[in-house]
Amino acid sequence: MTKAIYREEYGAFLAVLKRRRLEAGLTQEACSSALGRPQSFMSDVERGVRRLDIIQIRDLCRVMGCDLTELIADFEAELRAG
Repeated sequence: MTKAIYREEYGAFLAVLKRRRLEAGLTQEACSSALGRPQSFMSDVERGVRRLDIIQIRDLCRVMGCDLTELIADFEAELRAG
C-alpha cells in the first residue's frame, strides 16, 4: 500500500485545509500563532512536509472556525468532485 502522503487523497486534504484557512481570513502566521507554533508550522502542513494527528486537526479546526465533522465533510466532497 502506498504511503498516505503520496496519495491523491492527501493532496485533496491539504487543499481543503488551505481553503478553510483562507476562508477564515487567516494567514499562515496568524493560524500558526493561534496554535502556539511558528509560522513555518502551517507552511510545512500545507506543503505536506508535516503531518497532523487527529488532535492537531481538531485544534486547527477550532482556530479556523469549523468543527472536525465539517472539515471531513468538505474533504469527502473534494474527493467526490475529483
